[in-house]
Amino acid sequence: MVYLWSLETRWRRRKALQKLHEQRSIAHVIDTHQLRKDPDRIKRKGVDTSSSPRQDLTPFELGRYFDYCSEMLSMVAKIGALYVQGYEDPIAVNAVDELETLTTGLSRKIWQKIMVLDQLTDDAQS
Repeated sequence: MVYLWSLETRWRRRKALQKLHEQRSIAHVIDTHQLRKDPDRIKRKGVDTSSSPRQDLTPFELGRYFDYCSEMLSMVAKIGALYVQGYEDPIAVNAVDELETLTTGLSRKIWQKIMVLDQLTDDAQS
């Protein structure tokens, strides 16, 4: 009987960890996509190279984009928490905590970009 119980626990843990790994991958995709968006390029003048990413968003659109990225990272963490809701396996719960730490850190970097963008926008209006 104990073997069957531990078998179910291992199966649920493996399934939860697989799903959490997927969520972690999604968080990294969100982060990778926003990396090329640089709010400093709005004010900084210079010649782009042929490999420079196009800056085709207005300051308002760029701010909304960063906000959406931050919201998506928050949703990734919340979905991860749902995977272990009602399942008190310490390994799976720890994996959710690590996912939340990752998404919070990535979101913090995005919010730093938002603050730079706000400062540049305020300076331009002054």
